[in-house]
Amino acid sequence: MEIGVIGRDMFTTGFRLVGVHKWFSVDDETTSEKAVNLALKDKEIGVLVIHDTEWQELEDKTQAKLSNSVHPTVIAIGSEVDDTLRERIRTAVGVDLWK
Repeated sequence: MEIGVIGRDMFTTGFRLVGVHKWFSVDDETTSEKAVNLALKDKEIGVLVIHDTEWQELEDKTQAKLSNSVHPTVIAIGSEVDDTLRERIRTAVGVDLWK
């Protein structure tokens, strides 16, 4: 299981520096929707991290699909706090890591 990252270059660079090899840049040519679709095709990705700015750009249908996804588990991070992060990790891993 690998980690995948979706976002602008400034966001993905930090992940690449620590060894994340699966990254999908969003730029003027590649939309958030396109980057998500590319990432979902990679069956090796078990956790998909997306910047909250790109998350907000996704269609409601795509957000709902990703919010309910267990494989990969999708985590939106950035300036907004995801209140469901604990529950999604518990669902994906099978245990509550905060206990």
